[in-house]
Amino acid sequence: MARAVVAAAAALAAVLVSVLAPAATAQMDSCSGDLPFVLAANYSGLACQPVWNNFVLRYHQDKNNVLRVVLSTMYSTGWVGMGFSRDGLMIGSSAMVGWMGKKGLPHIRQFSLRSKSGSKAAVVDRGFLVSNNHDHTVVVQQAKIYVAFQLKFSYRLSHQHIILAFGPGVPVKNKLSKHQDKTSFTFDFTTGKGFADGPFPYGLRRAHGGLNLFAWGILMPIGAILARYFRRMDPLWFYLHVGIQFAAFIIGLAGVVAGVALYSKIEADIPAHRGLGIFILFLGILQVLAFFLRPNTDSKYRKYWNWYHHWSGRLVLFFAAVNIVLGIHVGGGHDSWKIGYGFNLAILLVAVIGLEFMLWTRWSKNSASTPTY
Repeated sequence: MARAVVAAAAALAAVLVSVLAPAATAQMDSCSGDLPFVLAANYSGLACQPVWNNFVLRYHQDKNNVLRVVLSTMYSTGWVGMGFSRDGLMIGSSAMVGWMGKKGLPHIRQFSLRSKSGSKAAVVDRGFLVSNNHDHTVVVQQAKIYVAFQLKFSYRLSHQHIILAFGPGVPVKNKLSKHQDKTSFTFDFTTGKGFADGPFPYGLRRAHGGLNLFAWGILMPIGAILARYFRRMDPLWFYLHVGIQFAAFIIGLAGVVAGVALYSKIEADIPAHRGLGIFILFLGILQVLAFFLRPNTDSKYRKYWNWYHHWSGRLVLFFAAVNIVLGIHVGGGHDSWKIGYGFNLAILLVAVIGLEFMLWTRWSKNSASTPTY
């Protein structure tokens, strides 16, 4: 009986060894193999880390913040790319992409990833990565591709959003085919540890964009139109103007809160969009204060209040429109967002032009001086 137990245990151990040993060996071989000879001069002494499927990342960052990278994986044809993202998203990132051409010549180029589809989805020789093209090379050896490049950063790279992807088609005229698979993660270049990126807060991004577009891009222009062109409907125009603008400010403030929460999650590098948003919020607060600081119509300060209220309002409308367009762009909004806001903007502009023409026509007929609003 004891002999049977021992034999069964030995057989189980043999099975486990036969199953686990190849996986462990593959894991070791992925970093234990030597680099191709042509890479030894410029890419020796690199740290090595398996990162995804058959992808292996070799890297070293020197005291001058120059990052040397060799990305390797199994290869037969197509392209292999490594992207650097500021916020974990593909759109807005820059990628180094390597492949072997149909004539057996190596290619490695930087691409700016600007959209998910279309002819301008990946634009060659554009991006924010600083490199010396003479230090890049691609080698295929023993059914593996090695994409080697060097990048110069203005700071020491630590936790960096990385995107890895590969596609089956050989690029023609530097046009990348659709990727077959991809992944994203955060890699710590100081410790060599990778961290899976959490799910992107798409709902929060939609809330931020939708609330702000509705408040600053629709309601506030309507409120301003009522104040300028419908004053003959006194005092209805005033109550509608105040009510709509207050509602727009509250909804816009909710959109700003959603934006702050979104930034705390993704830490996107979008200084222009953030800076304009803060400036617009400041102007919006000035507009709210204008209601409470409004002097009587016969006050000697009334004309200064008019100037302050009207010009801060015009600045709000102008910069809000600019920031909405910028936000749709940096947020990678689909065409529906662009078409929808463009249609809304066109309707508002046509309405303003028509109403302005009617207003000036009425003033000319009445031979009255142009009132100051």
